[in-house]
Amino acid sequence: MADHRTTIIDPLTNKQLFLDDYAIENLDGLVKVLHQPKKCGTVIAPDRSKEQTLVQSSTSPNWNPDINRWEWWYAGFYDEAPVQGPVDPVWGDYHYTTSIDGLNWEYPTLGLYEWRGSWKNNLAYHSRLDFLKRRGEKNPPDIEERRFHHILRDENDPDENRRYKALFSNSGNQGRYPAFSPDGFKWLFPHVDGIYSEDTSQMIFDNIQNQFVATVKKRTEWGRSLWLSTSKDFLEWTDPQLVLHTDEIDQINRKERIKKAVEDPDYLSPPTIDSEADYIAQLYMMPLMTYEGIYVGFPLLFNPAGPDLPQMNHCGLNQTELAMSRDLYEWKRVADRAIFLGIDPWDGKNYDTCQVAVCGAPIVRDNEIWIYYEGARFRGVAESYPEKFRPYFKDMGALELAKLRLDGFVSLTAKNTGEFLTKPFNVTNETLKVNVNASKGQLEVAILDAKTLKPLPNLSFSNCDPIKSDSIDTSVTWKGLSLLKYGKPVRARFRIQKSEIYSFWTEKKE
Repeated sequence: MADHRTTIIDPLTNKQLFLDDYAIENLDGLVKVLHQPKKCGTVIAPDRSKEQTLVQSSTSPNWNPDINRWEWWYAGFYDEAPVQGPVDPVWGDYHYTTSIDGLNWEYPTLGLYEWRGSWKNNLAYHSRLDFLKRRGEKNPPDIEERRFHHILRDENDPDENRRYKALFSNSGNQGRYPAFSPDGFKWLFPHVDGIYSEDTSQMIFDNIQNQFVATVKKRTEWGRSLWLSTSKDFLEWTDPQLVLHTDEIDQINRKERIKKAVEDPDYLSPPTIDSEADYIAQLYMMPLMTYEGIYVGFPLLFNPAGPDLPQMNHCGLNQTELAMSRDLYEWKRVADRAIFLGIDPWDGKNYDTCQVAVCGAPIVRDNEIWIYYEGARFRGVAESYPEKFRPYFKDMGALELAKLRLDGFVSLTAKNTGEFLTKPFNVTNETLKVNVNASKGQLEVAILDAKTLKPLPNLSFSNCDPIKSDSIDTSVTWKGLSLLKYGKPVRARFRIQKSEIYSFWTEKKE
């Protein structure tokens, strides 16, 4: 096995981030800091004129170049189910919305289903109505009820009838079954085996390994746990493999997080508190994204506070942490499992008081990372909460947006002065770039021979032009020169004063 210390990193192909220590040989005087995204507020709230109480989505918006708009499929929950059936049909109500800017959403009339006596609605898929329609066909190919979960638009598939790909579940909300559509509304369900999953899952296209990835929920001794399945053609999927579960540290964190919500009067305490019982912190689900050659995960940690409630599992708090992997199978929790997206205090307006869950893969746009998520005020039935909170169950959860600085998951931060040395990398005709906030300090870089650690001619700290700005993309220069040429591997030593660096990389000199 190769010595990890001799790893040659490739900052020309991908930016080097600091979610793990892959690019770092050693550091001194620096700390890793997890950065929470800035919450930007609600983008889709329940439509009370239609008696909606909650909106959720387990998918991110898709860009449709044919209409130059973002498309988003989301679930609606109601005071009463619009269509009655043998199973609760509210899980099957998926609506469709579009947006030019990703902030302001329009609700086009689709006319696909008669719903509450009208065809004028944006209902994109209804599992019960679709089931009844297919059952009435002369030769229905498949009359099992399917429930909608995840959708992505695939521009690379030459078959236009497979432009949209989705995963559905059966009527019991178990398993995940692939489906294809030319438009995201009319679906073909091939007769293939599904992927076992409980009620939550996620899906992405993995552009690192050119495959589709589904993360599904199965139980282990640690309760709800994360399993992973892949597919090259979206038809045949691998058997799910266990990749992440909670452990003893999560049990300690569970008690501390529940205690904080209970003891701080600004927060909404779970309705039932059993501090003596040893409930298990569990991994509820984990959306993924590919980012600069690595996988970033957003694990939703479920921290139960009391026993199961009628019509609802454990009351408690669901908050999002951060995880990363370089191969999809070995995952590391980031920054000592600090909360990435957490609950907020109760003010009667905020939705993020009980659950904050990322919808799907965040979107990189406008030099930011856009994170769509769902916020929920409660976890449990209305009767379990004090009387003053019960009216809010008519407006219980919404879809929201948070934004993060580009590359901004984790920084190496110096309160005073610190340094870090990189692993070796090759330079032939490149410039060194950094994403850094040095507005209150400065950053300097020396380029060293990888073996001797001696500065290259004219590329020492004394020659470096200090960077004293806040920039997501700035070049490092030495007395005005930025070109790096060397026939052997080099390392970079960064010296940081009262600043924070998020990433570094190299670019070919034109």
